Amino acid sequence: LKPIQAQQTAATLVLCQSRLRESSRRIARTMTKLKAYELRSRTSKELLKELDDMKAELATLRVAKVSGGAASKLAKIKVVRKNIARILTVYSQKQKAEARKQYKGKKYVPLDLRPKKTRKIRRALKVEQKFMKLPKQKVKLSNFPMRRFAVSM
Repeated sequence: LKPIQAQQTAATLVLCQSRLRESSRRIARTMTKLKAYELRSRTSKELLKELDDMKAELATLRVAKVSGGAASKLAKIKVVRKNIARILTVYSQKQKAEARKQYKGKKYVPLDLRPKKTRKIRRALKVEQKFMKLPKQKVKLSNFPMRRFAVSM
C-alpha cells in the first residue's frame, strides 16, 4: 500500500469504529429492560409502534450477529426478544380486557373469555338445574310428604 492509501484506509477504519461505538451506545441507551407496568399505561397504538421499533432493532442486531458484531450487540438480542414478548403480552391483555367489557352482561360470551375452571366443573349441572323437579315428582311430594316421627334416635 502506498502511504496515501494507507492513511485513507486507516481513516475509514477509524470512522467505521466510531460509528459502531456510537450505534452501540445508542442501542445501550434504548435497549433497557422494559417494565410491564410502564407498558400498561400506554395506548394500543403506542404499544404497536414500540413493537415495530423493537422488531426493527432485533433485525439489525441479527444482521450484526451474522456479520460478526460486537459482543455487546449480541447480548442485546436476548433483551430485545424479551421486550417484544412483554409488549405482546401487555397488548393481548389490553385486547382481552376490552373484549370482556364489550361482552359484559351479554347472554353469549366467546369461549376464550369464559372462566376456564375444569372440564368436569364446566359440564356439571348448575345449582338450580340440580334441584329441579318434574311435575309428576312435585305432585307425589305434595301428596306424600316425608313422615315426621316424635321419637328420634
